[in-house]
Amino acid sequence: MSTSTTTQKRFKGGEYLIKDQDANEIFIPEQFDEEQKMIADMARDFLAAEVIPHLDRIDQQEEGLMEKLLEKAGELGLLATSIPEQYEGFGKDFNTSLLMTEIVGAGHSFAVALAAHTGIGTLPILYFGNEEQKKKYLPKLATGQWKASYCLTEPGSGSDALAAKTKAVLTADGKHYILNGQKMWITNGGFADVFVVFAQIDGDKFTGFIVEKGEGVSLGNEEHKMGIKGSSTRQVFFNDCKVPVENVLGEIGKGHLIAFNILNIGRIKLAAAALGAAKRTSTLAIQYAKERIQFKQPIANFGAIQYKLAEQAIRIYAVESAMYRAGQAIHEAEQEFIAQGKPMEQALLAAAQEFAIECAILKVAGSEALDYVVDEGVQVLGGYGFSADYPMDRAYRDSRINRIFEGTNEINRMLTMDMFLKKAMKGELDLMGPAMAVQKELMAIPDFGGTPEGLFAEEKKAIGNFKKASLMLSGAAAQKYMDKLAFEQEILMNLADIAIEVYVAESMLKRTEKLVALRGESSTNAQIEMTRVYLYDVADKINIAGKNAINSMADGDMQRMLLMGLKRYTKVAPINTRDARRKVASTLIESGQYSF
Repeated sequence: MSTSTTTQKRFKGGEYLIKDQDANEIFIPEQFDEEQKMIADMARDFLAAEVIPHLDRIDQQEEGLMEKLLEKAGELGLLATSIPEQYEGFGKDFNTSLLMTEIVGAGHSFAVALAAHTGIGTLPILYFGNEEQKKKYLPKLATGQWKASYCLTEPGSGSDALAAKTKAVLTADGKHYILNGQKMWITNGGFADVFVVFAQIDGDKFTGFIVEKGEGVSLGNEEHKMGIKGSSTRQVFFNDCKVPVENVLGEIGKGHLIAFNILNIGRIKLAAAALGAAKRTSTLAIQYAKERIQFKQPIANFGAIQYKLAEQAIRIYAVESAMYRAGQAIHEAEQEFIAQGKPMEQALLAAAQEFAIECAILKVAGSEALDYVVDEGVQVLGGYGFSADYPMDRAYRDSRINRIFEGTNEINRMLTMDMFLKKAMKGELDLMGPAMAVQKELMAIPDFGGTPEGLFAEEKKAIGNFKKASLMLSGAAAQKYMDKLAFEQEILMNLADIAIEVYVAESMLKRTEKLVALRGESSTNAQIEMTRVYLYDVADKINIAGKNAINSMADGDMQRMLLMGLKRYTKVAPINTRDARRKVASTLIESGQYSF
């Protein structure tokens, strides 16, 4: 197949809203090969042996413990998944790196330290470093000999990262930059050997630097945090810190390209880590429910508990479906860009940039699914869930940071819609054509048609209608507010919620459809039930978000027409969600763990 044919057929970032992707084209986690499963097992065994038994020691920040764990992980190759072989890495594909992140994600504070090292600490050097920088730093980062950290946030610049005040001034001999400034909330700050630091040159040239620990670098005390207590989080101060000019990372004045592109990858990897944490929490809740006896029987027998166990699994399965679908899409785009002549590093960056919408969606969906799972995990354990001697206490506290990390969920929601609109304005995504088609459909007599046929006919029809609702409302908002839409944050949040639910729900349906084709309907009954329940609930979520958006931006005939359209596009066939959830819970209880 020629490159041009591949380019023409490949599903592009953001296109899920206007096109239907065949289920056979997406990747599902049931397709991982034996090598990938072996890598996952190795990571799982490492957690079980080296991390989980020592969570209290890790949270107490026992001196040297986290560094030793990272070094042990490095010896096994757990830090080298994404690093090319020529720099002593394994050079695995993107979904393999997501899988590794997912498994390690169950490791609480250790997962944070490892993710910061392998992600935002190492990837800027891999993707933006020159050859000398890569040769010098990557092998030591791949083995854990050196630990990495990422210094972006400052006391006065969080979400507004480009407002950083740290300064870099070139020396008279032109050999060094002198850095002065303060960074905060720096993960791995207490033991990092290498810092990726962002500073302003000449006051307005936002630039990245590779800074080694040493003279001119000092640290604040460890922060007292709500959760992830074992993760080293400190302020880092640069006082007349001399950095060789050869340690400028990327181009002068182009630091924003490093910061924002690395965040795209960081967002989907955060979803992977949240997924791993959610699966472990689900398993702990199932095991407790089977063992806890009340009224002379296990609480797992009670419908209220079964609802919680099933809903935890449904949300995990949904996010997992979307994440590996996006991961494969990024990999395929990367391969296409490599075929066009781009170096590997530039190809992956370009691929992640193309799917930045999906990465932002997954960051939100993954972190919020985990929050639900841990909250209900506490509830399943009851009073024991509130005790620090039981595992839900740590899970509950540790999960909360994920809605703040890698850009707050509010920022990611607004980014999602901003990126959709920018793609449309640049002609990269034809949103207006389909949006206008939906408006015409609203003015016409409804086509009630016959009853859809096929196993997932009703669900496919529902997904198509959800997309119409999203296009209808986004188009109406864009037409009304034009370039002022960015200031209507409440409406943007409503629109983003709909776009997020559409992507996750469709991904879940495609996964189940493909799974049925591979394994047969009788072997996938629980997945079918999960998918139907999720889609049924999503209809109401879209309806509520849609009504809030409509009532905020329209009145009179326009309001009535949009409300009528929303009602039409969120109408779904009734299902018995109680019985469906009971079937899912039965599968979980029988297996004694999260089993999908």
